Amino acid sequence: MKRIVLLVKLVPATERVKMDPETGTMVRTGLEMVINPLDLYAVEEAVRIRERCGGNVQITALTMGPQGAADAVREAIAMGCTDGVHLCGKVFSGSDTWATAYALTQAVKHLGRFDLILCGDRATDGETGQVGPMVGTMLGLPVLTYVSRIETKECGTKVIAHRAIEGGHEVLESPLPALASVVKEINEPRLPTLHGKVAAREAEITTWGAEEIEAETDLLGLEGSPTRVVKIFYPTLTRSGEMVSTESEPVEACVDRLIAFLRDEQTMKRNE
Repeated sequence: MKRIVLLVKLVPATERVKMDPETGTMVRTGLEMVINPLDLYAVEEAVRIRERCGGNVQITALTMGPQGAADAVREAIAMGCTDGVHLCGKVFSGSDTWATAYALTQAVKHLGRFDLILCGDRATDGETGQVGPMVGTMLGLPVLTYVSRIETKECGTKVIAHRAIEGGHEVLESPLPALASVVKEINEPRLPTLHGKVAAREAEITTWGAEEIEAETDLLGLEGSPTRVVKIFYPTLTRSGEMVSTESEPVEACVDRLIAFLRDEQTMKRNE
């Protein structure tokens, strides 16, 4: 195994996320941003694989986003990645999962030879879990999702993946190259060392635009996104109802009142 590519993303550190009603995209201005917490497990696993393989594996962190998104790459380098690439430019702005996956796919192709792509199973801002598997599919790779353990066969041409599924685990053997999205049960991410922080601060992050990755601009950003947010609304919480207590009424009467109330609510919803 010679190279692992890590897909990482910068996400809001707060739950106070707002949406732009005009574009249907997330407003990130003014928010504290951090590397996607679930990507940290992918970073840790990549570093562990390199350690098992004798330390000769290149680990490239890849991200897409505005200028500050390179911080996700630097944090990955602080944890042990060797280098990083940042896709940046207005043309990428507003991308949905499909357009994002296309851009990342083009970037991976431009990187050249690789053996394994790792990512978290989802990003905490979108919670879709779509980008990783899409990248693997667009590259024509075996896609391993919800991976809770990875075994490398003598760092050769195959991996054994343990997948967390309902009721147990599924064990698969896959040829390389492949893509794996990992769950947090796979490991415990390490803290960056002082040496790692210095390396991250001094690292030269490669920046690519659409031209460098030879991407078709009509497949990027809002223009290239086949999904649209057509309406944004905030749910309202209503507490209309009535108190029913067996302390003041017989149980049978309380049950009858409850059934009548539920029937009335159902009728009102049907008439809305």
